[in-house]
Amino acid sequence: MKEKHTEQELQLLENIERQDDDEIEIDLRQLFYEFKQKILLILLSGIICAGLFGVFSKVVLQPVYTSTSMLYVLTKETTLTSLADLQIGSQLTQDYKELITSRSVMEQVIENLGLDMDYKDLEEKITIDNPADTRILNISVDDNDPVMAKTITDEIASCASEYIAEIMELDPPKIVETGEVPIYKTSPHVGRNTVIGGVLGILLIMGIITVNVVLNDSVNTEDDAVKYLGVPVLAVVPEINRNSKPHGQHGQHAKDKDGGDDKKESKGGKAS
Repeated sequence: MKEKHTEQELQLLENIERQDDDEIEIDLRQLFYEFKQKILLILLSGIICAGLFGVFSKVVLQPVYTSTSMLYVLTKETTLTSLADLQIGSQLTQDYKELITSRSVMEQVIENLGLDMDYKDLEEKITIDNPADTRILNISVDDNDPVMAKTITDEIASCASEYIAEIMELDPPKIVETGEVPIYKTSPHVGRNTVIGGVLGILLIMGIITVNVVLNDSVNTEDDAVKYLGVPVLAVVPEINRNSKPHGQHGQHAKDKDGGDDKKESKGGKAS
């Protein structure tokens, strides 16, 4: 008997070790059931996070405005008469992008406008874009003040044009278009941030539920016993509510109570 018991223990340990070595399995039906049971919690989490993101974007984040000016790269020395000229124009475009954000140009703009920042701070406000198959450079400036955004981008285009002409000994690149005072802010996008917050809130609570389901290895059903322990279920002990009393005891209690009432009545009759 002892040897059989030992063999069963060894088999049980082997099953547990095998279960630990296996990859984590996710019961999709159980996971879907958990999501269904906690659907209100999931929706509530999404609504709360969406509200927080929306309020944060509306109240805390400062609006940013963008103004853009345009420079034309080709000059009289680089005409569009041959493939070589086109290649030169493409190379100049890359050179101009580096020269526009150079420290000399940034410091000149800061000095001309009297800005309270260093050249690195100003460089972070600038975005230079080269549309495909063109020799056009778009100089965009982001700022919390729409008027200042236009002023800075125009000054950068002017200073960069003069600096490039001096360094490369060419005619200055032409300013095709000056900036405009932006009417609409470019960021933050309150609606988009609200939607993103709601989606992140839902994904967060669903991730927590998923992790809880995956890591929960407690034995609650017969299938769990077979799954985790690898042993067949021979019998199931039903759960008994301790507050409820057996039917026989309840009947006996009622009978005793009735008997007690009869005794009281008989005593009352005797007293009368």
